[in-house]
Amino acid sequence: MKSGIAEQGADAVGRKKPGPAPEPGFGLYVHWPFCESKCPYCDFNSHVREAVDHARWRTALLRELDHYTRLTAGRTLTSIFFGGGTPSLMQPETVAAVISKAGEDWKLADDIEITLEANPGSVEAGRFQAYREAGVNRVSLGVQSFDDEALSFLGRRHSAAEATKAVALARRIFPRFSFDLIYALPAQGPADWSQALTRALAEAPSHLSLYQLTIEDGTAFHGAQRRGELQVPDEARATDLFEITQERLSAAGLPAYEISNHAADGEACRHNLTCWRYGDYIGIGPGAHGRLTLGGEKRATRQHRAPEAWLATVEGQGHASRQDVPLTRDERLSELVMMGLRLKEGIARNAFRRELGSEPEALLPDARLAALAEADYLVLDDAGLRATDAGRRRLNALLTYLLDGAGSD
Repeated sequence: MKSGIAEQGADAVGRKKPGPAPEPGFGLYVHWPFCESKCPYCDFNSHVREAVDHARWRTALLRELDHYTRLTAGRTLTSIFFGGGTPSLMQPETVAAVISKAGEDWKLADDIEITLEANPGSVEAGRFQAYREAGVNRVSLGVQSFDDEALSFLGRRHSAAEATKAVALARRIFPRFSFDLIYALPAQGPADWSQALTRALAEAPSHLSLYQLTIEDGTAFHGAQRRGELQVPDEARATDLFEITQERLSAAGLPAYEISNHAADGEACRHNLTCWRYGDYIGIGPGAHGRLTLGGEKRATRQHRAPEAWLATVEGQGHASRQDVPLTRDERLSELVMMGLRLKEGIARNAFRRELGSEPEALLPDARLAALAEADYLVLDDAGLRATDAGRRRLNALLTYLLDGAGSD
């Protein structure tokens, strides 16, 4: 028995044997890079264009998809995720065509989850019924706030009233829906955020994504912060807001299943679970990333980031992969741990065996595992490896410490 770590194979008194670990699934991510405007906090691969040739883009997406379906024909697809950018600016015909093409070369799971990210503006919301008819069965709304002043600060084009209407429409049209909120805004205190959560929970969502405002390099907010024009809450206040989030949502039946994501039982985003469980997923569209197991190798793929360059490259050679390389054993270990410890469930033992052919004790530094367990930041037992609540709050530091010196390559 290691200090603070359950012995492998032990059946401790009062602890149930772990059940079968969840299958990670196989997903498809489709990136639509265009937005009506660039939000000041956003560092995603999103671009503003006066006009988009939708027919040309539809053909290119289908062509790049064909490249990957030929490599993986016969697999069962468990999720499709249309992300961006603003996918609700896509023509419904494009969404329908991608879903149809996916079903030609892959088997679609009976319970396949097909998510589309959408802005709550009236134009995008007006397409909801068409997206549902195209096959989308889950929508994720970028609400960000139900307060007009906060929306203005965040550079959002929709109003609080439009957000409320879009949520009601999504609830009526789609079997499942979620929406995002951003917190830790300047001058936002615990009472303000608690009130915002009360407003959000009044919409009775089964899934919420709650992101702390972070200032990313290259964004408009980053420039404002450097000029002294923007100050975000300090670490102590941000921690208070995080704790309020956990308490309020757990009490409402939406506990965190990942650092920033909360859901009722059975309502977690299956596509994101595939990524966090280190399953295979294909990424098409500008800048899209993927992880794909072929011939016993886990490969990292990345598509050309610039929209026009991506489009021209796909039209010229059938795909726009800028990277398609096998990952080393150490890289797979790092990715598996970095992704999996974000989840409350952690990383199942069979995931270590599936990806690396070994148990976690043989792959990670023994002394560091023991130290993190002793500090109540990690648990390693029959089920696998997982971070405690305290560990997930310090995940970046925890990962740096744990992975330093791990592996053997």
